[in-house]
Amino acid sequence: MSASVHPLLRAKRRKEALRNLAFLSPWIIGFCVFFAYPLISTVYFSFMHYTGFNNPTWTGGKNWSYVFTEYPLFWPALRNTLWLVVVMVTLRVVFGLGVGMLITKIKTGAGLFRTAFYLPYLAPPVAATMAFVFLLNPGTGPVNHILGGIGVPTPGWFTDPHWSKPALTILAVWGVGDLMVIFMAALLDVPKEQYEAAELDGAGAWSRFRYVTLPNISPIVMFAVVTGVIQTMQYYTQPLVAGKVASGIIGNSGQQFEPGYPDKSTLTLPQLVYNLGFQRFDYGSACVIALVLFALSMAFTALLMRRRSGFLSAED
Repeated sequence: MSASVHPLLRAKRRKEALRNLAFLSPWIIGFCVFFAYPLISTVYFSFMHYTGFNNPTWTGGKNWSYVFTEYPLFWPALRNTLWLVVVMVTLRVVFGLGVGMLITKIKTGAGLFRTAFYLPYLAPPVAATMAFVFLLNPGTGPVNHILGGIGVPTPGWFTDPHWSKPALTILAVWGVGDLMVIFMAALLDVPKEQYEAAELDGAGAWSRFRYVTLPNISPIVMFAVVTGVIQTMQYYTQPLVAGKVASGIIGNSGQQFEPGYPDKSTLTLPQLVYNLGFQRFDYGSACVIALVLFALSMAFTALLMRRRSGFLSAED
């Protein structure tokens, strides 16, 4: 009896495993095609000399050595990318949370303000960047005219290496509507009973934010920070367009443009990947920089998740 039941049980379990595998197959296929295969290929080509036209030839660690020791644009691009990750992501999260809290407190006209802050996020990145470059033009832009009219020193913005990254940060903060909507949803979900209990205990505005609001929305804050880090690691369009427009090259499609104007201050790692891979046809070095981006994104994400775990443990 038991000998006849055992094969039946095994067949049933095999059918369940196959059924579960069938349900998981779309994710498995997508993971293999769009993540595993590209990642393995990137690692493989990082050790090869490959121009896209020849057969890949093994070079060992020459591509890695070239990127880290000989390629003059790598370290400026890495510094710029890390600067944008730290400053831009922080300001976007803080500003998005502040605007979300402000709109949730407004009694009249909240819909109007919500629309006004969200609309910039819908602007195409190229058009928004071009508009900002013209608005912040040091000679003819209205922003510097206003600043000069009130006696404030006028920066060079996208033509000044010291002000180009702050100008990009202003552009990113201007389009913070996506984070505002996410934070508004999280803030409206905080139980009002906790605010009332905190007020009865004599907690002020800062104490209510620290001990009631922040613990309740901490998963959303972490989501905003992690996604912001990943997006900033892929920051390509805005700095490239800003550099082209500010240098006057964007209208001349026949001219060769080295990214990073002015003085490599807007150069980011994704621009190097494109420059090496699709302009210089050095796919091996481009794959090295792509792997550096991947490693940095994983390291930042792991560090942030670990910090959040420590924060929650401290709160408990």
